[in-house]
Amino acid sequence: MGLVVVRRVGGMSTETSPFTETTGTARFAAYDALAARGPVQRLTLFTGVPVWLVTGYAEARAVLTHPDVVRSAGEVPHRDTFPAPLAAAMNSHMLAANPPDHTRLRRLVSAAFTRRRVAGMAPRIEAVAAALADDLAADGAGGDPVDLVARFAYPLPITVIADLVGVPEADRPAFRRWSSIATYGPAHPADVFVTAVAEMVDYLRELIAARTAKPADDLLSELIRVHEDGDRLSADELTSTVFLLLAAGHETTANLISIGTYRLLTEPDQLALLRAAPERIDAAVEELLRQDGPAQVTLPAVTRAPVRVGDVTVPAGDVVVVALVAANRDPARYAEPARLDLTREPAQHLAFGHGIHHCLGAPLARLEGRTALRTLLDRFPRLRLAEPDTEPQRPPGLLINALTALPVRVD
Repeated sequence: MGLVVVRRVGGMSTETSPFTETTGTARFAAYDALAARGPVQRLTLFTGVPVWLVTGYAEARAVLTHPDVVRSAGEVPHRDTFPAPLAAAMNSHMLAANPPDHTRLRRLVSAAFTRRRVAGMAPRIEAVAAALADDLAADGAGGDPVDLVARFAYPLPITVIADLVGVPEADRPAFRRWSSIATYGPAHPADVFVTAVAEMVDYLRELIAARTAKPADDLLSELIRVHEDGDRLSADELTSTVFLLLAAGHETTANLISIGTYRLLTEPDQLALLRAAPERIDAAVEELLRQDGPAQVTLPAVTRAPVRVGDVTVPAGDVVVVALVAANRDPARYAEPARLDLTREPAQHLAFGHGIHHCLGAPLARLEGRTALRTLLDRFPRLRLAEPDTEPQRPPGLLINALTALPVRVD
């Protein structure tokens, strides 16, 4: 059972937490129960932190653009035992910053992480997807089930983002381990979390030193070089930015690929529609992002003054968390929001956030998502779930909406 207390005026009740539910059915049922009480709810997370959880679409957009709802670099897991220098090396990135610091950081990173650089990755992404599909075909040639998460959904984006940033191939398994622990921080003991982050930061500092001495044609070298009006990223900003790009650049995209594939395989009519009209792949990716997106919530924010959200006034100094997956299923915004409908009229979703913190890597995630799905559908006409009667498990946690495994047959 989840560990969340929902506080209501005139009483108190205990509900199942969406963050500790381990199936999509139970997780979304928990979000629906919260949303039924109203678009803004006061609750205590499984981490013990009291927050205001925003589940309504209109309220989420308002919060994400409100000048008095600000990010805090001090909001890190296990903050009571987390060394301050290590927190600075991990959390001095634009996603944890506010204007004018955010404006400065995003401008510097955007100068290196350009749309042109992303578009230039398309041939490499297609090649990686094709090679991984070859491996899937070989592993599943005899009809044996293969895990799409481990064999395709994770390797593709981590290969792509590691190529883009400039992480040597031999170092990628270690970085995936560190990233997984850091991303699911509250779900790990404090000592495990601190050790993983410390090892990751030490590694990034060594890699930055190597690229500073000998630049290469990669994003890390460009981030080191980039400057504007004499300004450049500091040492902590560099380690934090590279961590953010690597972690966010593969965790969320892997979940888009695996959950998106699962949703298509459980909706035969929608799968048939996409096979018959492959030109709808862009629309399909957007609907999959809306219906069961890869990020559960935004990073926590803090109110620096009383903020009116819907019918609720959030006091100054309180923590606010926006439930992206719930806002994307708000019936006040979408007709039949739980239904996957690839013909749905385009409607802006919040899977990549909104406002100044809208995901900088969204174009890369979309490119990888459509390439991955197109590759799977083209290569495997009989792609199907190996365990159609068993709902795949989802790891408990605050930020990420993922599948632990997805057994499929490709023969």
